[in-house]
Amino acid sequence: MSDQPHTSRFADYGRPPVQTYPVILETKGWKDYKLLDMGEGQKLERYGRYTIVRPEPQAMGQRRKKPSQWDRADAVFSGDTEEEGPGRWKFAGNVPETWPMAYGPVRYNGRFMSFRHVGVFPEQAAHWDWVNSKIKSALEKQPERPLKVLNLFGYTGLASLLPATDGAQVTHVDASKKAIGYARENQELSGLEDLPIRWICEDASKFVAREVRRGNTYDGIILDPPKYGRGPKGEVWDLYTSLPGMLSDLKQLMAKDALFMILTAYAIRSSFLAIHELMAETLSTQGGQLESGELVIREDDGTRALSTSLFSRWSSA
Repeated sequence: MSDQPHTSRFADYGRPPVQTYPVILETKGWKDYKLLDMGEGQKLERYGRYTIVRPEPQAMGQRRKKPSQWDRADAVFSGDTEEEGPGRWKFAGNVPETWPMAYGPVRYNGRFMSFRHVGVFPEQAAHWDWVNSKIKSALEKQPERPLKVLNLFGYTGLASLLPATDGAQVTHVDASKKAIGYARENQELSGLEDLPIRWICEDASKFVAREVRRGNTYDGIILDPPKYGRGPKGEVWDLYTSLPGMLSDLKQLMAKDALFMILTAYAIRSSFLAIHELMAETLSTQGGQLESGELVIREDDGTRALSTSLFSRWSSA
């Protein structure tokens, strides 16, 4: 593959998007998050005031920090190395169940979950900033425009709260009642209870299909599906078989002058090119720009980067 991003334009399909790939979107951390070190199948991170060790198959090199720094971690996760695999935490001392952190105007709780997560995916900061720039730009041009954003598989809500702070009307959908509860806690913690956010606990595919039947549309769509999951009534989600139909439905939910669509996939064994081609096929007459690649986190000292997920995102300009 060339060292330079590939840019192409489909022919004979109306107004296809300009395509650019591969694109590397990098997050360097912020006050409440740092990637401190990685290697030998693990990563050492700081979330707020706590340091955490978690499995990371992508960390195949050698550790750079002294063993004593790893040994001083406040929490260590052991268990299945798959992203959705269960396991358990081992704590050094009295570590609380939750602790406060912040990103911009949003306050949120970190929490130790059984699937090695801690309530936030820091690599998504690249998308958060990009979405907010699109919303701000659109509202500067049309201040009275009601911007509607749909956030599917919304988890603990940062990708819903941040665009809402810039004036978007957000619909947040997640199949987990617990995740919806955590998201609402984060809204309250941020003092943003008055923001126009609908919190909906439902199977994402069913919700999207119903919105299509209702004729509703959205200016922005955020899609962050798991590799595998179940809805509230046992509905099965499998990324490889469910995603094509979901994208076909979402195409119908895009407003005529839609601003963006983001797809992130944590099935790292797949390929950014696979989801790029699926998005390109879905949006083959949409115009605009389509870029795809990987989300990565840069170590705190700036030397190495850790690949975390694949993405493809479309924008009108």
